[in-house]
Amino acid sequence: MRCSTWVWTALVLSLAPCLCPARGLNAADLYRALAQDWPTYSGDYSGRHYSTLSQVNRANVKHLSLAWVRRLPVSHDHVNDTVPTIVGGEVANPVPFGGPGADGARVAGAILELHGILYVSAPDHAWAVDARTGRVLWHYFWKSKGGTHIGNRGMAMHGNRLYFEVPDDYLIALDAATGKELWHTAIADFDQQYFSTMAPVVVDNHLIIGTGNDMDAPGFLKSIDPITGKDQWTWWSTPHNKGDPGSETWPDEDSMRHGGGNVWIPGAFDPETRLYYFGTGNPNPVMSAGSRVGDNLYTSSLVALHVDTGKMAWYYQTAPHDTHDMDAAQTPILIDGKFNGKPRKLLLNGNRHGYFFVLDRLTGEHLLTTPFSSSANWASGLNARGAPIGDPKKDAQVGGVLVSPSDPGIANWPPATFSPRTGLYYLQANESYSEYYLTDTDPRNAQGFGGVQEDMLGSLGRSVKAIDYMTGKIVWQVDYPLSYAVGGGLPGLLSTAGDLLFGADAAGNLVARDVANGRPLWHTMLGPVSNAPETYELDGRQYILIAATDTLYAFALN
Repeated sequence: MRCSTWVWTALVLSLAPCLCPARGLNAADLYRALAQDWPTYSGDYSGRHYSTLSQVNRANVKHLSLAWVRRLPVSHDHVNDTVPTIVGGEVANPVPFGGPGADGARVAGAILELHGILYVSAPDHAWAVDARTGRVLWHYFWKSKGGTHIGNRGMAMHGNRLYFEVPDDYLIALDAATGKELWHTAIADFDQQYFSTMAPVVVDNHLIIGTGNDMDAPGFLKSIDPITGKDQWTWWSTPHNKGDPGSETWPDEDSMRHGGGNVWIPGAFDPETRLYYFGTGNPNPVMSAGSRVGDNLYTSSLVALHVDTGKMAWYYQTAPHDTHDMDAAQTPILIDGKFNGKPRKLLLNGNRHGYFFVLDRLTGEHLLTTPFSSSANWASGLNARGAPIGDPKKDAQVGGVLVSPSDPGIANWPPATFSPRTGLYYLQANESYSEYYLTDTDPRNAQGFGGVQEDMLGSLGRSVKAIDYMTGKIVWQVDYPLSYAVGGGLPGLLSTAGDLLFGADAAGNLVARDVANGRPLWHTMLGPVSNAPETYELDGRQYILIAATDTLYAFALN
């Protein structure tokens, strides 16, 4: 006899009452320094992807061993009811995506950990997992209408509610204890080819969400009420009408209303100023730019918004008139430190296009720009605000032109990290090249990526780099062997108070390095590592958590 899903849910939770998140996550908890848990996308609001845990450290990391491993279930037909499965969606027959090993089941984003439970997401899927043993407590599946299933960046939590975006442009609210759907609401118009991958961010009574689009629709960032799902404010990445701020950087209303700038990566938040900092995506058309002469604000920019109103405090454009998909969609890192001998509140950004920026996060004042790539050749210099100036000779040509970086960038969206113990900013880099061909000389025909053909040629190599934020100089760099695979980007990084830097190399090894010099201290081969490492502590034991496609691995000291 088969028991119902809800009977199994009650049974699972009754057998493990200590796993029930009775008090959930109070929004005020996110203001505290990151310690035992990992309650939001970057761990805390700073975006540093840094943990104060130090039980695992330089001296003992060689004793790190596997605590548990779990492959996540993706079946939604109740064949295995030992894992309660909740099914949602607005269509009877979902468009088939995912499955073991496919992108639809790939864990690429952040995993939340709170009160001994992991909350994991992939496109159309969410799971609750026992953080001590890896046992799956429940599985939620969304029946998708379709859309681009490129990935999912993670979940957010408010009280006992979980939130995540699905590719066909809905935000889902779940009960954290059972996985039961509480409500869902549309984020954007699916018919305009938006797709949604961003990890939401909770700030008090604001739930901040965004979306992506590879066609010619306007980008936006939105705040909604985490209880009701009702809109609070929307900030558009491009102006809509002549005379709007930034409209002077577009040739006409039509181009800016279809200008892109999508917000698809979570930002960082400063509780003192109540400013939310994030990066915007590329302008559209992406590479055939003849129809959008000008700087194209506020695309490819770092932006600071007042979180309670959605009003812009300042912006800094990292790639004016971007013609190579060199957007600013990386989570900014906020630090308090010295610059030129004076205390400053700073924002750090290692951009996709190969340049490192330091800004004053109170005003947006530019302080430093330096290249961290030896291959990047798309820019001819810096403008008066310290932003790279795109070289017109590197725009797509009928006969082709060699450009670095290729479309995935030198450093794409996976998290960089900052260690306050070293004062260094760490990122993974890929010195990639592509040939760009102009396939349609009439810009009126270009939409999205249309009008240009990119042929990716390969890479001069991949590496992990440590950058001194005060000077922009590379303090150390570890190059991965060229014999390693030469695909897209590399997963993100984690630094800890144990003076360790965790990340995957280009061959699929999870590696622990000395933050001071990059020397490898421990490694294990996992294969296709797909997200940035995280860490948490339970019962006095520190765990290192990583995903490889649809499988979770947790390590602890033996």
